[in-house]
Amino acid sequence: MGGCFSKPKPVELKIEVVLPEKERGKEELSASGKGSPRAYQGNGTARHFHTEERLSTPHPYPSPQDCVEAAVCHVKDLENGQMREVELGWGKVLLVKDNGEFHALGHKCPHYGAPLVKGVLSRGRVRCPWHGACFNISTGDLEDFPGLDSLHKFQPLQVKIEKEKVYVRASKQALQLQRRTKVMAKCISPSAGYSSSTNVLIVGAGAAGLVCAETLRQEGFSDRIVLCTLDRHLPYDRPKLSKSLDTQPEQLALRPKEFFRAYGIEVLTEAQVVTVDVRTKKVVFKDGFKLEYSKLLLAPGSSPKTLSCKGKEVENVFTIRTPEDANRVVRLARGRNVVVVGAGFLGMEVAAYLTEKAHSVSVVELEETPFRRFLGERVGRALMKMFENNRVKFYMQTEVSELRGQEGKLKEVVLKSSKVVRADVCVVGIGAVPATGFLRQSGIGLDSRGFIPVNKMMQTNVPGVFAAGDAVTFPLAWRNNRKVNIPHWQMAHAQGRVAAQNMLAQEAEMSTVPYLWTAMFGKSLRYAGYGEGFDDVIIQGDLEELKFVAFYTKGDEVIAVASMNYDPIVSKVAEVLASGRAIRKREVETGDMSWLTGKGS
Repeated sequence: MGGCFSKPKPVELKIEVVLPEKERGKEELSASGKGSPRAYQGNGTARHFHTEERLSTPHPYPSPQDCVEAAVCHVKDLENGQMREVELGWGKVLLVKDNGEFHALGHKCPHYGAPLVKGVLSRGRVRCPWHGACFNISTGDLEDFPGLDSLHKFQPLQVKIEKEKVYVRASKQALQLQRRTKVMAKCISPSAGYSSSTNVLIVGAGAAGLVCAETLRQEGFSDRIVLCTLDRHLPYDRPKLSKSLDTQPEQLALRPKEFFRAYGIEVLTEAQVVTVDVRTKKVVFKDGFKLEYSKLLLAPGSSPKTLSCKGKEVENVFTIRTPEDANRVVRLARGRNVVVVGAGFLGMEVAAYLTEKAHSVSVVELEETPFRRFLGERVGRALMKMFENNRVKFYMQTEVSELRGQEGKLKEVVLKSSKVVRADVCVVGIGAVPATGFLRQSGIGLDSRGFIPVNKMMQTNVPGVFAAGDAVTFPLAWRNNRKVNIPHWQMAHAQGRVAAQNMLAQEAEMSTVPYLWTAMFGKSLRYAGYGEGFDDVIIQGDLEELKFVAFYTKGDEVIAVASMNYDPIVSKVAEVLASGRAIRKREVETGDMSWLTGKGS
């Protein structure tokens, strides 16, 4: 762009969006499709599916009156590697200058709406400051997770030389939507919905299962896909369950039911697989229904551990696995006494959420501080203090020895320390085990803890059988291919995508840097890397004020980072690790983080 003009005249950059027919954000999906979703209530009822519904499509090429154009800045306002949010009247766009070229994209992360201008620009992509999703600045495409949708990219059409202004032209619809669903194939299999065989069967409809199905369609796969789930709901945003317990199932849905119909992704709800026969490539469901497959993805997730103490059968003791569990806990906790067992992410999020609603909230934990193994002693203590300031009482270095009921309902929790705590509701968050019992006789390899080992391509020991999500162990590329289990939402997305690409023989490998977050009392903690086995924690900032960054090191190397009120440091570290560069302990010990916090690559 730079050297092609003979006269040193000012530059005007015109950027326009064109929406191909299928590239529409999910808010545009018509909700008026008739007929039931592709689902059966796994109880042997007739399985009839409607294949004729289609989504209404807006016209692919916006007319001039549907577009808006404005001068957004002076051509010298942005340096290379800089980003700016600019206003077009109908909405904002993110203007990026990279290698002398301007790019204009949607300005909000489609996952939870984070302002991308506060993120990290590096290696031709912008990384969200909140949860680490990455978008290609040349295409707007989602390149790393979480989330499902991409950004609109307002394509440069021409460069006119006029008054040194940068102009952006965009469709009003794209500006208002702020998200773009990638073009997807539709299912053209004549047997879809009727026959007892499918090309792809996906067991488990969490992030891994859904992203696998969507990736297959994005890559042009038009054969039959069946997604089955134990849940009664279409795929939903499970991390929200423990952060916002009274959210209704329909508010949690990742895609509306019309989406599954339009792209021919059949969802079988309340469908439990009881056996898998890899020799005949058949699965059997609990109600006797049999389904043949040619490619299989196992993404069954995990099952929460329960208490095994005396009185475990009393009422009002919950694990949180479904929206119904979460909603019931909130309903019963209002104005009552709540005991949360386990001070990990789930337990602490639930405790934080219930403080406003319950009469009292107590947390019981074996370790001496919350999150100790994950975040270390000092960060754990600082977070514990925040909870205590919000009236949460802790019983540490002890466990539950008995649940006492009155007329069958919980009344007291007795601790090993012999302390008795009043409790009307008990929430158990003591970890989970892989939900792989149904695979024991299948010939698909499981390790001693029940996890499914896979290679970098998410393949199991059986050809054509892939696995992803919370139930797998896989080689973590940037930690010397150490076999790890990382039960994070973002990792499940990435693994589902890699599995789909390899079902299509694309030879993709897992390379994402783990990224997770938690939210308590309106404050977010972000974390990137894999800190298992850290031997030191270097903290910059102020722990007491909860404005800090903590670097987790092993030997001479930084292996993970956590922060609160310090954006976009975690996304920046994730970007450095993703680029393949090691971060040395001495670099973070000095307190001079200019090498890290400078925007740009």
